[in-house]
Amino acid sequence: MKIFVTGVGGQLGYNVMNELKKRDIEAVGSDILPECDKYEHYIPMDITNAKQVKEVISSVKPDAVIHCAAWTAVDAAEDEENIPKVRAINADGTKNIAEVCKQTDAKMMYISTDYVFDGQGDKPWLPDCKDYKPLNVYGQTKLEGELAVSALLEKYFIVRIAWVFGLNGKNFIKTMLNVGKKYDTVRVVNDQIGTPTYTYDLARLLVDMIVTDKYGYYHATNEGGYISWYDFTKEIFRQAGYTTNVLPVTTAEYGLSKAARPFNSRLDKAKLRTRGFEPLPDWKDALKRYLKEIEH
Repeated sequence: MKIFVTGVGGQLGYNVMNELKKRDIEAVGSDILPECDKYEHYIPMDITNAKQVKEVISSVKPDAVIHCAAWTAVDAAEDEENIPKVRAINADGTKNIAEVCKQTDAKMMYISTDYVFDGQGDKPWLPDCKDYKPLNVYGQTKLEGELAVSALLEKYFIVRIAWVFGLNGKNFIKTMLNVGKKYDTVRVVNDQIGTPTYTYDLARLLVDMIVTDKYGYYHATNEGGYISWYDFTKEIFRQAGYTTNVLPVTTAEYGLSKAARPFNSRLDKAKLRTRGFEPLPDWKDALKRYLKEIEH
């Protein structure tokens, strides 16, 4: 089997490539970042360039594409000058890939987000729920990507994730560790609820999935229940040995975000078990392993 992976310079794409290598599955990576040419099989590709996407994927002839590339800077996506670029990457770029997958009869896996929902209420969102009401540009453009994939293809996986952390790039844990070093006290919101997702664990699940034909919508985060960002920060500092004081505040009190954030990021993951996939480990265990990973 040959798998083509987009966005290998990001947190998830990096782990997916390593997971495929670990299993001796032939993998070709792509990105627009020059430092990504460290991979043995790498082809630079701009997903917003439909002609290039067609040429590259058609020449690779993969059995499946795992599409990790995305614009993920949620607040910056709200800037008027960025909106066309965000849409070109998250919506049009995804459609470009889906069109080539259709022409080449390749499976496609699209990594999406809980931000396609409005984040209201307190019930976990079901994978097959179609009650879409994105609150921001990032969520809207990721939804447009989902709709393109589901409209064009039959052999697709749409996997929604939340609160992602991994080795590459920025994430909440790295931010909190830096802030916790500088200040005696930090304020963290306690009315946004979800579950963290470690890209190392997620990559294992995605590869488990892509080798099957159990297509459809899925939700994937680590196990361990639903928590707030405040709860997460307390555990980050506890495991890291920080004595920093953490004060819980509401989103309104915090008030720094440009983009509206969902209060309810609870994702129902039961479908993973019913389809025979092994769930991700507990988020506290994932955090422990991640802190060790970034130490080295």
